[in-house]
Amino acid sequence: MGNSTRIPRGIDEYHDYMGVTSSYLTAGTPTSNGARLGLLPEEITQWGEFGSQTAALYLKYIDKKNSRTTAIKDELLSVINETVAFDKKFHILDRIASSLNATISDLATFNIKSGVTAKAIRSVPQSPINELVTTTITPVGGGSVSIKCYSSSGQRAGILEPADSVQYLYMVGSTPPSSAEDDGLKLGISTKGIFTLQTGPGSSGKNLYIYFRWYNSKHPDIAGPWCSLQTMLIL
Repeated sequence: MGNSTRIPRGIDEYHDYMGVTSSYLTAGTPTSNGARLGLLPEEITQWGEFGSQTAALYLKYIDKKNSRTTAIKDELLSVINETVAFDKKFHILDRIASSLNATISDLATFNIKSGVTAKAIRSVPQSPINELVTTTITPVGGGSVSIKCYSSSGQRAGILEPADSVQYLYMVGSTPPSSAEDDGLKLGISTKGIFTLQTGPGSSGKNLYIYFRWYNSKHPDIAGPWCSLQTMLIL
């Protein structure tokens, strides 16, 4: 029986999930991840179309001032429902979960918390994380910023093991913080390697100052070091 919690139902979480998984299915050479996991070409294409529809609608959804409407929200919710129905009809995630070729990375990417993935999650990390977070930060308008987090060896955005999230400290203004210990910084956390930081329409034209580090919410003592300060003009 499928796990109904694998595909997020919240719009922000669903957008991040589909951005990661649709790219993941087509990645890999000479055999794509989707083909390796036993999915048909048309199934991989359809999953990608759900991701593309979501990405286009989400740009309008996050711009609360100019383009978010009830109709846009309803369209996004409709795509979520279509994705869930597609998965239930063709058992996409169940087939990935039962594939003999499935790896821990595959199961974690698709939020399949069973079998080998569950065992991996239950393991207790012993060593502190030494690696820094590498990011791509893109302003998308309306005070929102799209953030993608990578490890040094990762070809796609995601959370570095044994971290379960990326933690960030940020402030908006014209004067940068003196360090990651500055009292004016706000703390945030994301369990996804791709997420959107919404600073508000009033932040347009100001600078975003932000630090990142790998973080494990169950074992905060192994958190990685803060990366150097990054600065981005907010649109």
